[in-house]
Amino acid sequence: MADCDDALRELDTFLDGELSTAARELVRDHLGDCSECLGAFDFHAELRIVIATKCRREPLPPGLLARIERCLGEDLDGDGRIG
Repeated sequence: MADCDDALRELDTFLDGELSTAARELVRDHLGDCSECLGAFDFHAELRIVIATKCRREPLPPGLLARIERCLGEDLDGDGRIG
């Protein structure tokens, strides 16, 4: 992975299992070397689990996913890192 921006852009695709084998290995290598991106990965993975567990019975309210994504995007500073 070239840098943190690239790794963070791929986190959702990585979690969805939609990356090629080579791309998945690049993300894993980056996460192994970068504690900040690993923290973002852990947060995204745990958030997905919580949402899936809590929201199984009811559909998401309209616009909720877009609002969550917007909030997560606002938490990224100018260099693509959480903070």
